[in-house]
Amino acid sequence: MLKPAQGEDEPNESKAMIDSVLIDELKTLVEPGKVLTDADSLETYGRDWTRQFAPAPSAIVFPKSTDEVQAIVRWANQHRVALVPSGGRTGLSAAAVASRGEVVVAFDYMNRILDFSEVDRTVVCQAGVITEQLQDFAEDKGLYYPVDFASAGSSQLGGNISTNAGGIKVIRYGMTRNWVAGLKVVTGAGELMELNHGLVKNATGYDLRQLFIGAEGTLGFVVEAIMRLERPPKNLTALVLGLPDFDSVMPVLHAFQGKLDLTAFEFFSDRCLDKILARGEVPAPFATRCPFYALLELEAVSEDVSNTALELFEHCTEQGWVLDGVLSQSEQQLKNLWRLREDISETIAPFTPYKNDISVRVSQVPAFLKDIDAIVSQNYPDFEVLWYGHIGDGNLHLNILKPETLSREDFFSRCATVNTWVFEAVARYQGSISAEHGVGMTKRDYLGYSRSEAEIACMKAIKAVLDPNGIMNPGKIFV
Repeated sequence: MLKPAQGEDEPNESKAMIDSVLIDELKTLVEPGKVLTDADSLETYGRDWTRQFAPAPSAIVFPKSTDEVQAIVRWANQHRVALVPSGGRTGLSAAAVASRGEVVVAFDYMNRILDFSEVDRTVVCQAGVITEQLQDFAEDKGLYYPVDFASAGSSQLGGNISTNAGGIKVIRYGMTRNWVAGLKVVTGAGELMELNHGLVKNATGYDLRQLFIGAEGTLGFVVEAIMRLERPPKNLTALVLGLPDFDSVMPVLHAFQGKLDLTAFEFFSDRCLDKILARGEVPAPFATRCPFYALLELEAVSEDVSNTALELFEHCTEQGWVLDGVLSQSEQQLKNLWRLREDISETIAPFTPYKNDISVRVSQVPAFLKDIDAIVSQNYPDFEVLWYGHIGDGNLHLNILKPETLSREDFFSRCATVNTWVFEAVARYQGSISAEHGVGMTKRDYLGYSRSEAEIACMKAIKAVLDPNGIMNPGKIFV
């Protein structure tokens, strides 16, 4: 039985599996068949997309209502059982990994859209609603949910909120927190809180809603959310531009942003394109091969906008910033161009990438990337390094691929030794060690590079209030 005494081991410090008596008690809190302990389920629901930590949960429980979530949390407090939330399990920081005998709370059956207001442009969703499900619902109502990323078809809204998911449209629409009008949460103490009620203006003290956005389930579980919607974009058009070097990226961004409102500005290296083309599912954008590529998206609402985009392309070519380019002429071409960028993460997954998700202010990106690239090149001369990211908002994804001849343990060990130098550079630029993937277990030991001792102490104090017994996703963000 996982039941450390007060003041002794926290739940995450024990790998003990909870006993059958507690499992049987847990089964009484939910519908029959909604507690699983078979090996396949423990393996599947005990991990996310990271592969650095072996999953070892005691059980998986599937609540179907807020009342059941409250009952599970109260049961966990009574027995000092650690809980780990599980959504679409698409996270990249091990925030949803249960590696120490925890009980995983999976929200797959809390997947209903409960209400919609055309006047307010809001929709009430349970935590297990799939991102794409919300996007499709909005489209059916003639509206738009703009937070988008490659895992939209499997990621769940509760997970998106708990990690403050970003994605490919941040330059125009911002992060997930920009679209959360209200939350219903079950705190670590088992209390139900309804936060902000969908209000646009609410100047009544602390906005507790914002505490739970990005908290990675360490303060409590999101069970419902009131999400804002937007008018749909019109005639989205993409350009893919081939660049001679990374120094050309920012002048191109500045040129286009100076005259057009962009909905996205992404970049990726030629090595990323090689991996995509090797799959044979989408064609090369053009014949010229270039060291770097930029993908721009805009609303071509008029012929004037389209003409301006072409004029800017010609200007950038004349300046030597662009070697070649293509403009989408149909919806299918738009989708194919986006796949060159969005399919990268899935494509390189079999290569066991070591991922760094870092950010600085947009103006600092060129100098920052040079500093990081020099560190990586010097220390990983025999590793294949791939760069891509949301360059329009200062977010870079550094991916180091594991050589076939190197074991997983040795590979992750070698990568970890260089993290200190990478994060020291991040700290010099006052950047973030995790721009959008969260902290989880993969970045918790490095939190001090982005947060001060005072900030970390304050966060721990907040957790102590909302999760007094330390049962909510322990060992994530900080130890």
